[in-house]
Amino acid sequence: MNRQPPPRRRSARIAAAHGGGGGDTTLRERILRRPDGYIGSPEKRSTQTFWINDGYYMVPREVTYRPGLHRIFDEVLVHAASNKRRDPSMDTLSVEVDVVERSVSVFYNGRGVVPVELVDEERGVYAPEMFFGHLHDDDEEDDQNKATNDGGGGYGVKLANLFSTEFIIETADGCRMKKYKQVFSENMGKKSVPHITDCNQGENWTIITFKPDLARFNMTYLEEDHVTLMWKRVVDMAGILGDSVQVEWDGVRLRINSFNDYVRLYIDSPVSDRSGAGFPRVYEKLNDWCEVRFVNGFETLKGGTHVDYVTELITTHLMNLLNEHYEECNFNVDDVKRYLWVFLNVIIDNPTFDSQTKETLTTPPGRLGSKLELPKSFSKIAFGNGLIRRLFGYRGPLDAKTGVSSRD
Repeated sequence: MNRQPPPRRRSARIAAAHGGGGGDTTLRERILRRPDGYIGSPEKRSTQTFWINDGYYMVPREVTYRPGLHRIFDEVLVHAASNKRRDPSMDTLSVEVDVVERSVSVFYNGRGVVPVELVDEERGVYAPEMFFGHLHDDDEEDDQNKATNDGGGGYGVKLANLFSTEFIIETADGCRMKKYKQVFSENMGKKSVPHITDCNQGENWTIITFKPDLARFNMTYLEEDHVTLMWKRVVDMAGILGDSVQVEWDGVRLRINSFNDYVRLYIDSPVSDRSGAGFPRVYEKLNDWCEVRFVNGFETLKGGTHVDYVTELITTHLMNLLNEHYEECNFNVDDVKRYLWVFLNVIIDNPTFDSQTKETLTTPPGRLGSKLELPKSFSKIAFGNGLIRRLFGYRGPLDAKTGVSSRD
């Protein structure tokens, strides 16, 4: 495993509203009293259909879940996956769910988000405690610092700590050759004294283990549907991260080596109306801005401005190209859109969402961070692989310039 030293040091300022024992806990109590504004509803939601990996393909399945519980798991998972952007040498992400112990453990290697060092000598506070165990008044101001791993509030992984009966952070700092372990409990209300030992130079990894406060979600155990959604999100991460990161679920490596592999789980599914004999598929990494249908690792179930932007770009381009060659047909955008299944993965600075469940991106198109242009090869790829013939039944020789077949 590649292991590199951590890059970041957080300010030593501790807001009066932090958890972790001691001080005014107004902010902590406010979040716990009104979770809807921070993690979404803790109540059971109406049944919703998700695409779940059955071991071979993605298949639609009805799932009943509590958005708040799913959100705190997602915060930890996305935090771990985003370490790949902080440290490209990261090559392992592993998730284990213990239903009996009602706990979740997420491991990732590479340099951690914070070093093992004192940031407040008077209070004896180390950087990992500050990052994972203190709520700051300026957390939401982090959005001004070009954050790409959160959006809609800067509390992030701390929310998992806050809504857990136990939250354990373990991290190895191979630069300072120190290993750190600390246990938080009672919804971040209590903390242990950090246990600091030596580690090898270059040994860099982090493990986050937490036990969700199930009582706050009106649950007594980790229900099957929730574990299924956790599994789905780990599969998502395997597609997002690609072959440079080994993604594991309960010790078993997922054999998804690219975004294209991930898309095939949907397209080739026996229950998909896109399945069958070679349904045309176009895969283009247009630039570093666009590749699946996630925003900074979070799944936007209801789409949003990123989906609208890219879909309009593609459909308008194809519509114009079709009408140029088949004027009598007078295609419109809806004619093209009905045949598309668009997968996107975008990295956006300071994204905004319609709610804390982050199901719909609301960032204006002008702030998406990059202007997307379809490459000249897109038309040739789209039509050259049989897309136009499959969708509209046209036959004829291929136009050498555009790749579009003309009718006889």
